[in-house]
Amino acid sequence: MLQMSDGRMEGSNQLAASYIMDGAGIDDKTSQFRHDVRSDGGLDQGIWSSSEGASKIDMRKQIFCNRSLNMKNIVAVGFDMDYTLAQYMPETFESLAYNGTIKKLVYDLGYPPELLDWSFDWKYMVRGLVLDKKRGNILKMDRHKYVKVAYHGFSVMSKEDKITTYGNTLLREAFDEPDYALIDTLFSLAEAYLFAQLVDFKDSNPGKVPNNADYSRMYKDVRAAVDLCHRDGTLKQMVAKDPKKYINEDPSIVPMFKMLRDSGRATFLVTNSLWDYTNVVMNFLCCGRTLDGSPCNHDWLENFDVVITGSSKPSFFHEDNRANLFEVEPESGMLLNTDNGTPYPQMGNTSPILPSKGLKKGCRVFQGGSVGHLHKLLSIESSSQVLYVGDHIYGDILRSKKVLGWRTMLVVPELEREVELLWEYRDTRKELRLLRKERDLIEDKIHHLQWSLKFGGVNPEEKLKFSSKLKELESQREEVRLHHQQTQRNCHQKFHKVWGQLMKTGYQNSRFAHQVERFACLYTSQVTNLSLYSPDKYYRPSEDFMPHEFDILAI
Repeated sequence: MLQMSDGRMEGSNQLAASYIMDGAGIDDKTSQFRHDVRSDGGLDQGIWSSSEGASKIDMRKQIFCNRSLNMKNIVAVGFDMDYTLAQYMPETFESLAYNGTIKKLVYDLGYPPELLDWSFDWKYMVRGLVLDKKRGNILKMDRHKYVKVAYHGFSVMSKEDKITTYGNTLLREAFDEPDYALIDTLFSLAEAYLFAQLVDFKDSNPGKVPNNADYSRMYKDVRAAVDLCHRDGTLKQMVAKDPKKYINEDPSIVPMFKMLRDSGRATFLVTNSLWDYTNVVMNFLCCGRTLDGSPCNHDWLENFDVVITGSSKPSFFHEDNRANLFEVEPESGMLLNTDNGTPYPQMGNTSPILPSKGLKKGCRVFQGGSVGHLHKLLSIESSSQVLYVGDHIYGDILRSKKVLGWRTMLVVPELEREVELLWEYRDTRKELRLLRKERDLIEDKIHHLQWSLKFGGVNPEEKLKFSSKLKELESQREEVRLHHQQTQRNCHQKFHKVWGQLMKTGYQNSRFAHQVERFACLYTSQVTNLSLYSPDKYYRPSEDFMPHEFDILAI
């Protein structure tokens, strides 16, 4: 049975500004270097795991800092697996999930067979969107929860419809469950796309939806179909058979683990996936093994002190969680109840093998439990001594940060392309700022003239002159407005043809960016970017700017 992680996220005006203002260009050369002798008299630690360290790091690979974090205070570094260590290929993995979900809808939930002819555009949906289950709408909003982009299925909503639906209410919508669903994990992109397809299908073919289901029911059916794919092992079996087809290889992973362990840190893995699947994926990532090639073994465990599978995040992060902790015997997959020592076979194992007495002890593998168990296993004295790296705001970052006070790093693969485009179109963004200022200045002049005409007591000659100037300014304003609007739209579409920049909605940070800023101490595009920095690095945030400071200081 396959279980995978999921969660939610967001950022400040430093978020975009830091990309542009950093002196490191995309094409900066990097050079190999050796770690300096530590100031405390310790020995030279040799070459870091990456030859790029201590030089200008490519902006796409930089680690960005929201809150100061001194790595010297970190005693244990933990990792999620799915979409953190294991970066799935959306064009194959998400298509696999999509096709599996379609089949479940048709064969298990009674949807019409023409759904089997549908196809999946894996580039269409992005993280940070919100699904309005009741209305069949897909929304992108800013950090203040104002809806800026809205679609009904795949049809864009007019400004008037958008305001009528989400802007003319006495009470602000919270945009939370149960009426809304947050697309805050890469696992959710396929189901969001399928929901949009079903909305359009229902609108065109109302009689073909089972039991005349409404939009909310269709979303519930999609979620049920996704869960069925996970429970019956459909996804796991395909990925395990040929992980190279679905997971990106990254030769920097093992050197990163070695660097962290050589620096004296404990390392651990906490994943919602169960042991059998975890073993296949980690064998591929750390040893390049697949089921069709070299047999899986447990060499990869030498990179960790503790591995916890089937963790049921985010509930794992609650210290009052009373979930049982089972020790996993790696060779057999048998579970040993840590309370009474009773062995249990894993679900689906019809011929269990008793644990081997002679298995060499090293990394210990567990299933279930809670963060309290993990703290004891690693002898953690303070939660601020732990850095946890994950991809999911809600499942990995929010709970571990907000409930425990762990230090957190969020992996945002989309950031690599976003930073590249920010650099490429930095002149366009400067032009947009200038156009916005010009528009404001013209509007101020218009308002001054309108006030003078209404209350200034001007004579007829002055009135004629003011009226002529007013028409001229209004014409200028419309010209600048249209130019600004078109330039903004063009820039928006460079990032994504529909949803624009991930971290922005218009001039405001997106809701996704706001969550990144609130809950992630650090964020970066790939987990192995850690290898580009010293394991004793002191990460410091960029300066925050208030609106009254920005034009003066942010130059």
